[in-house]
Amino acid sequence: MPSLRSTALAALLAGASLGLASTGCDDPKTPVASRPENAERWFRRAEQDYNDARISDAHDAVQKALAIAPADPEIRMLGGRIALVRLEYGESLRLLDQLPGSEAASMRGRAHWYLGELSSAADELEILLGDPEVRDDWAKGVMTLARSGGGRAPLTVSGEPRAVVEMAHVSDVAPYLVIPVEIDGDEKLALIATGIAEVVVDSAAFAEPTWISLRFRTRRIGTEIEPSPGLEVTDVPALTKDLSGISKEVNAPISALIGVNVLRQLNATLDYGGHQFVVRRDAPQPPPNATKVDVFYGKGGGMVANASLGAADDARAALYVDSSLRFPLALDERGWVKAGLVPGDLAPFPGDPTQKLRGGTVPTLRLGAFRLDQIPGVFGPDVADIERGLRFDIDGVLGAPVLAMYRITFADGGRVVYLEDDSELEQIMSAPPQPGAGPGPLPGPVNEGQPPMPLPQLPGPSLLPGPTK
Repeated sequence: MPSLRSTALAALLAGASLGLASTGCDDPKTPVASRPENAERWFRRAEQDYNDARISDAHDAVQKALAIAPADPEIRMLGGRIALVRLEYGESLRLLDQLPGSEAASMRGRAHWYLGELSSAADELEILLGDPEVRDDWAKGVMTLARSGGGRAPLTVSGEPRAVVEMAHVSDVAPYLVIPVEIDGDEKLALIATGIAEVVVDSAAFAEPTWISLRFRTRRIGTEIEPSPGLEVTDVPALTKDLSGISKEVNAPISALIGVNVLRQLNATLDYGGHQFVVRRDAPQPPPNATKVDVFYGKGGGMVANASLGAADDARAALYVDSSLRFPLALDERGWVKAGLVPGDLAPFPGDPTQKLRGGTVPTLRLGAFRLDQIPGVFGPDVADIERGLRFDIDGVLGAPVLAMYRITFADGGRVVYLEDDSELEQIMSAPPQPGAGPGPLPGPVNEGQPPMPLPQLPGPSLLPGPTK
């Protein structure tokens, strides 16, 4: 499904390798004779919860298993994997210490990398890439960066405490999150890409993975006003990719993709409706009138959010967050069933020459305390490709049109995001006062009781390249 392949760059760049070989400690299928029965039961429960993307429940269950059998290598492997998804890098390294095999080396390499421990990351990724059955382009690029990064302190932030950048609205096709940023002193345009971990720069300017600087300045696009000194991030690791196709699709000269690792570090706020992208040196206070959404990251990379589809008690959903997807939602079969619809009953998507896409309307989507009604979405097979990279099941993908409806702030090191909806408040404030009218009700969730979101146009070629097998 072309539209969904945009999400799969996470598998290529965010460390969710699709070709990773299994090792002796990876997902055992039979009980270990020496494992206490209660530890086995908690381990199997943690394993099932993890596979279902119930990450908090999986964490609680694996902790109980570890309390009974702390040296068990399979329980430690699962615990290390869960800790990495929760961005608990030190805990992941503790549990994975001295475990053999490429899977353990892969996770240790990622944990060291995100901690800024470059030499250790390179050593572990070299073990991983020494396995002839492993294909991991992310690891290749990152190992190159780690070996060349001696003496660097990745993602060092300096300058002003905060910068507010005017977001550029460049496309009529989808609300892509495009921002101006200085790359090594030259002003460029970058696309926010929540489906990947790293910064990616155009291979036309950078032939190999490299270290760059980013500067965000408070200024309005096209004004003569002298920009502020801004907030600068130095020693930024950047992978490379040909971004010419993305530039054509977005209708702007895109020189870089900004992944979630930078967004987490800079406590970023994304506000498409308000034309603002905000970065901060320090963590912000929880915004007033916001709802909190727990998020986690496949192998520490691509972003996944907890949500719910429909009103049933079992409608909980895990949605991969891809700000490059032009559809509001793309669900797999299980996701459509949770939404109360049978995929076989969905209509063929208008104008699809492949006749593989089917479309429908999700009655209700909940993100935290906010509810969206009548959200169009598509059904297709490529969600399974994303799941193979993430190593757990998701129900679908959350795209740019939904993200653009909220002001989104990263907090707690990226473990949560706060959503603010001020669209109704803006309407109230801009409306002329009515004689004798008292204060109205507080604004409610976006789109509740409103007309359905417009059906998106059929996309052309994928915004981002698909995974390599």
